[in-house]
Amino acid sequence: MREIVTIQVGDFANFIGSHFWNFQDELLGLAEDDGADPIFKNNFMDMDVLYRTGLTHQGAYTYCPRLISIGSQGSLGTLSSSGSLYGDSSSSDATDTLTWKGAVTKLAENPREKNLFLKSLSEEGEDDPNIEDKDRVQCLERDIKFWSDFSKVHFHSKSLYELNGAWTDFQNFDNFGDGKEVLLGGLHMEELNDRLRFFVEECDHVQGIQCTVDDSGGFSAVASEFLENIADDYTNIPVLLYSVRDTFSYTDATKQRKLITRSLHDAVSLSKLSTYSSLIVPVGLPSLGGLAPSLCVRDEKNFHSSAVYASAIHSISAPFRFKPAGPISNTTYAAGSLDIGEIIHILAGQNRQNMVAILDVSMPAPSLSDKANPGGILNSFHALGTEIGDDSEDLYMDESLILNGALFSGADWASVSQVKDSICNVYDKGLRAKPRPSHLSISLTPLPIPLPFPSIFPTTTGRRGEILADQPLEGPPKGSLEVESVPVMTRLRSSISIKPFIECRYNNLLRHGMLRGAKGAGLLRDWGFGKDEVDDMGEHLSKMLRIFNPSSEMTSDSD
Repeated sequence: MREIVTIQVGDFANFIGSHFWNFQDELLGLAEDDGADPIFKNNFMDMDVLYRTGLTHQGAYTYCPRLISIGSQGSLGTLSSSGSLYGDSSSSDATDTLTWKGAVTKLAENPREKNLFLKSLSEEGEDDPNIEDKDRVQCLERDIKFWSDFSKVHFHSKSLYELNGAWTDFQNFDNFGDGKEVLLGGLHMEELNDRLRFFVEECDHVQGIQCTVDDSGGFSAVASEFLENIADDYTNIPVLLYSVRDTFSYTDATKQRKLITRSLHDAVSLSKLSTYSSLIVPVGLPSLGGLAPSLCVRDEKNFHSSAVYASAIHSISAPFRFKPAGPISNTTYAAGSLDIGEIIHILAGQNRQNMVAILDVSMPAPSLSDKANPGGILNSFHALGTEIGDDSEDLYMDESLILNGALFSGADWASVSQVKDSICNVYDKGLRAKPRPSHLSISLTPLPIPLPFPSIFPTTTGRRGEILADQPLEGPPKGSLEVESVPVMTRLRSSISIKPFIECRYNNLLRHGMLRGAKGAGLLRDWGFGKDEVDDMGEHLSKMLRIFNPSSEMTSDSD
């Protein structure tokens, strides 16, 4: 067994994680459902890679994500920090242990009311004949505030961790310094290290840690310190990190100090997170309108945008949990298994040791025989990151490509051999000038669309994600009641096109924090960074840039 430990840090990271785990839960349910499409019964996914078995206090078996989720205080909504399987350890009355003899005033917040979807998952909504699926879907589009509002997964008692601290205004928890301040005293890190040790030590062989971090604010510092401890304690475990942002983090800063603060935060965040990661993948767009007409995403809803990002992360990570290759399984249902360490080696350890990769997605992916894509299905990608340049002439580009549930024509599934032939034809016919993918993975299992998924598909989308030519273009978007699954194609690429992203952060650190008279130098000191540490961060970002220009690397060595 080659297990994965998953870490989610920050509220938007947990929005993405909630969708991600809903996908896994849906796959588990469909594999046992006699009425489900047979494509899901032969998914050849080893879910033990992500999940752990255990027992409740009553001796009942559990199957929960091997997960540590870190969020702000109160971000769990109606969910208890001890999960839903092991009892609520936080519900005991603290006044029972007081030795104070004077008067005690008890302040208690009324418990949050569950929405219609959550009620339908619990006993209180099980027998209500008036609750229909359409009512649940409508309530999700209307009433989502916390990531737990649409989660249908049970979590272990050590998985959910809230950063407590009444002194912290998490609504303004928007820079690296805020995160460092929350961690003062070391109690948070001590608890998180213990929880991680619990999950790691029960594994046979950890293939890696996949970490999703909301890096637009203070959670970046929380993740950085946690990852530093991981690097010290688990030297040989690779870390694949997705640094994610919601659309609200891209609002324009109007005041100069706010602009400098954000610019320095971005630079410090990239420097620190990349120092303790094996591969970092920036994910987040100011607007997802560019994904139209394939998707109809409302930018103001994190419920929407996080679903797209989670779909891409689910797809690109599918090969990590393919079952071991056999004489049938690796050719009939899936091909191209690899683990976290192998994909890191492909993208960051070969031609150019660039450790910042770009995530592209095509969702729903067009069918292999789609005549509307004369350049092949590889022309349907959309990048999920910002500040991406051109790599059309990059001869050193490495990429890993994965297709989940490809359709051959209409709603007919494509076989593994048909997918391989289609990809090869793109290059054999000269339809794509770039180098062939360094690695190709294929899974016949499409992305399942669980009930708690936003209505983001256009009216022309069929039940399997195919394009319906006879449907009108106008009308409300479709969701989980009309679409059962969609084909998804994703790509991780290491290329020169990420250079503007790194260059912007290096130049901002130089301009606002390092040069003589820099206006942000005092801000960095307030965040606890001395001159030597700032210089080290600048040198680290400089090295990340030099790999794109071998001649500058030689100059640096001679210097």
